[in-house]
Amino acid sequence: MDETLDTLGRTIQDALAPSIKGYGIAHHELTVAGEASDIVPIMRFLRDDERCQFWNIVDITAVDWPGRERRFDVVYHLLSPKHNVRVRVKIETDENTPVASIIEVFPGADWFERETYDLYGIVFTGHPDMRRLLTDYGFEGHPLRKDFPLTGFVEVRYDDELKRVVYAPVRLAQEFRNFDFISPWEGTDYVLPGDEKVGTLGGGQGA
Repeated sequence: MDETLDTLGRTIQDALAPSIKGYGIAHHELTVAGEASDIVPIMRFLRDDERCQFWNIVDITAVDWPGRERRFDVVYHLLSPKHNVRVRVKIETDENTPVASIIEVFPGADWFERETYDLYGIVFTGHPDMRRLLTDYGFEGHPLRKDFPLTGFVEVRYDDELKRVVYAPVRLAQEFRNFDFISPWEGTDYVLPGDEKVGTLGGGQGA
């Protein structure tokens, strides 16, 4: 299987250089790294070339690497029913650089791109309806970014006096508790009943 994927990876890289930066195989899966500016021709090649024939768009998502200059990987998953093989395509972008929509190649990318915009804030140029998909109206921020606060910024509730839904800044009834995640079986900060016997057992052996 890995031999077949390696051949496919070399085929894609040779045909699309310099749009492809490289490829790798891990856990019997092929991942191709592409240039963000060339994502549309890359997708068109993967769909139309007889050696590929990736006709199905399975998913589009992203990964956030906040410490990186181009913090986002936009990740595309494709399936070739003809060859019974999958490929993952990754491109990099930052918070301010949009990515071209691939709807002209895969119309089914519509909601996947909207979801990625909603959850990560990545804008897809050329998308006919670039608006949020999963979060509520009036939602602030993008909840799958690693710097998004666990509480969010606003909360939604029904106001019985106004008889409507209202949005208000998040107010916590109490501050978050601080957890140290130290196991009670380790360290010296915790003493459990019976711990005082440990030093009297002669290294755990009976007399």
